[in-house]
Amino acid sequence: MESLNENRGLHYEENLLWEKERSDHSGVDMPAPAGTKLRTGSPARGDIGLPQVSEPQALRHFVRMSTWNYSIDHGFFPLGSCTMKHNPRLNEKMARVKGFAAIHPMQPEGTVQGALGLMHELQNWLGELTGLPGVCMSPAAGAHGELAGIMTIKRAHELKGQSQRKIILTPDSAHGTNPATAATCGYQVRNISTKETGMLGIEAFKEALYKTDPNGADIAGMMVTNPNTCGLFEKDIRELADLLHMAGGYFYMDGANFNALVGKIRPADFGVDVMHINLHKTFSTPHGGGGPGSGPICCTDELAPYLPVPIVVKEGDSYKLETEEDRETTLGRLKGYHGQFGMFVRALSYMLSHGADGLLQVSEDAVLNANYILRELEGDYFAPYADGGPCMHEALITDKWQKEKGVQTLDIAKMLVERGFHPMTVYFPLVLPGTMLIEPTETESKDSIDRFITVMKDVAQDVKAEGAQEHFHSMPQNTPRRRLDEVKAARNPVLRWK
Repeated sequence: MESLNENRGLHYEENLLWEKERSDHSGVDMPAPAGTKLRTGSPARGDIGLPQVSEPQALRHFVRMSTWNYSIDHGFFPLGSCTMKHNPRLNEKMARVKGFAAIHPMQPEGTVQGALGLMHELQNWLGELTGLPGVCMSPAAGAHGELAGIMTIKRAHELKGQSQRKIILTPDSAHGTNPATAATCGYQVRNISTKETGMLGIEAFKEALYKTDPNGADIAGMMVTNPNTCGLFEKDIRELADLLHMAGGYFYMDGANFNALVGKIRPADFGVDVMHINLHKTFSTPHGGGGPGSGPICCTDELAPYLPVPIVVKEGDSYKLETEEDRETTLGRLKGYHGQFGMFVRALSYMLSHGADGLLQVSEDAVLNANYILRELEGDYFAPYADGGPCMHEALITDKWQKEKGVQTLDIAKMLVERGFHPMTVYFPLVLPGTMLIEPTETESKDSIDRFITVMKDVAQDVKAEGAQEHFHSMPQNTPRRRLDEVKAARNPVLRWK
């Protein structure tokens, strides 16, 4: 361990709290006088081996540790495929309204009509924005929504006697959860190459669709992100969807990038049958630290009978949760309760506060910001698809030119950390080597984006300097922790604390 005197700026180098030096005296409480008895009748508290620190010591420790965390409230967070936008405090205030925050999922339906009404309204908003009227709110995250969507497709095929459909088509630009979800549901995954243009081509799609059956009768469906993970809108998507539907397959859309489309176009209009929506992305609910999340799915009327339960329905002036007893064809439950209700409150607050015109501006500004970054950086970094026209809400560049000087994407990311910026998503998508995917979202100001662009340009110039390789490999310097030994970490991972 480095010396405790080797602080980085205002960052204190310190041990974990339970590693601090122990002492015989209490940090806060005075020792009990000898010969006294506890009036509570409880056994005396024994020594459990924790360090005895004072209240200011404990408080300062945790406050300092909190400053090591980086969040959207700290600064620009350009992670592509993540949509790290600002979470409006109005949404947080609404989620903390006592009538929402203090309810319990086991309460009788008659006592939570307001909450069920809110869920029903959110379902209607999601159905309207996607053009897909069947909505299930229970999936707990995006990947869970994917699972629910593919299981819905599988349930539909099984009840229609189409069990010979064993294959799901995915492009190589798909998020890794797409093929993983298909495989989890028992499907074979057939990959389609998109390397040349970053988009699905008609001929490549036909080749995959009819590869083992002339009519595509063994294809259950396809999983496509649109806009895709290269930041591009699939220009042939309507024709691809028509070909799939003629073969009897269903079109699953990964809704992770819906932020670029909201208010502009409905996925149903270009042939989507079922999709999930990440509420934490498009509708600004917190990303959380592993949860809570929310990944509702929306589908056509045809697939709606097969959705997981429960589903909120309105009967007269009241609301109820439909369960297995109400829906014979449902695939069943995927979750113990009814979804992440706090996320529903936040998402609906976001929609209502923006309105239809505001949501339209969200997508327009997100796309504008990404294109601004792409055009500003395309002369300093290799932008493989820039000549094909505008991107959507993500700008894709690679380290192709910098790699010639011995500096790679990882080095650029570490230099950004040194310069006070959270890096963009690196090495994703996998269609090209050394990718950097930048998503500014609509909530960043031009000033914030310009500062990021300036640093990225400076980094590109620094690569050209003498000794750049060694300089970049030594970064970051002014952080609580230095650069990890990537090779050692991969070959000899430390999987537990001491």
